[in-house]
Amino acid sequence: MSGFIITSLIILVFVIIYQIGKASEYAAVLRGEKKVNAQVNRAIAFMLLAIFVLGVWGIWVCHQYFQDKMLPVAACDTGVNYDSMFRVTIMVTGIVFFLTQAVLFWFCFKYQASEKRTTFFFAHSNKLELIWTTIPAIAMAVLVAIGLKNWMQVTSPAPAEATVIEIVGKQFNWLIRYPGADNELGKRDFRKINDANNVLGLDWTDPHNTDDIIAQNGEMHVVVGKPVKLIIGSRDVIHDVGLPHFRMKMDAVPGITTTLWFTPTITSDSMKLITKNPDFVYEIACDQLCGKGHYAMRGTIIVETQAQYNKWMASQPSYYAISNPQPAAPGADSTKALPVADSTKAISMK
Repeated sequence: MSGFIITSLIILVFVIIYQIGKASEYAAVLRGEKKVNAQVNRAIAFMLLAIFVLGVWGIWVCHQYFQDKMLPVAACDTGVNYDSMFRVTIMVTGIVFFLTQAVLFWFCFKYQASEKRTTFFFAHSNKLELIWTTIPAIAMAVLVAIGLKNWMQVTSPAPAEATVIEIVGKQFNWLIRYPGADNELGKRDFRKINDANNVLGLDWTDPHNTDDIIAQNGEMHVVVGKPVKLIIGSRDVIHDVGLPHFRMKMDAVPGITTTLWFTPTITSDSMKLITKNPDFVYEIACDQLCGKGHYAMRGTIIVETQAQYNKWMASQPSYYAISNPQPAAPGADSTKALPVADSTKAISMK
């Protein structure tokens, strides 16, 4: 019944609009078509000026409203460069937008149709074509060059002292692996993936895997002021490692390894003070629609001091120890939990 009522209302609206149009035609005949057209043109011209003024005012109001809701200051050195590039792009395109729209609306008002003005057809001008092709091309080339410079910076080889962290997308969470005491990640084989005890398909015949650590809560811990190299991959579909507070992102593609690196400059505790938000966390977002649970695919980054990072690493059991628990000693109480932390400490500190 409701669908019938809505359809009837829509039809009624169209009928009313049609009748208004017919009434306008009859009124134009009675009052004189030229006079009516002149009045309509004048009204449209003033309306366009009003739309331009209201539009500029609306842009300013939106800017003021959302200014304190924007992302805080960039938390890495390359992010600062991206913010600078963004401001330059906004300035250049903003100035061009305002000037072109101002001229467009002014011309509509200034040169509205009238009996005193005849139409002038301007077919071609090599000079104008050269101007409005060359200037935008140069401006775009400069903006693209700035963008390529920043892109090459984050995708270039990371410094030798960078902390290597692997992050793998999986519907619908992030798997984060750290090298152990040997500072080298072990080999992976997708054929060995098992959600029960080998989520990344680590090859246990590779000794480098025995001390690797996989964060169980989707947290990535990094050291402030120390470069971080991310090795990015995916277990199933295309994901995207989005680091909004660091102003960077990179696709996680099945079967392909991508990388990027950055140097965090603000700890998580300091950013809480900057944002005046005691619950602030750096976010790892999936910036690629990856399925029905995409909205929940979220991780966090903890930027901390070297001492805090070392303490956290020392408390983490190796994934090998978790996946291959040691059998209980003869005569031991089998109901007691195995001391995972103690057994993995020996493995990770070898």
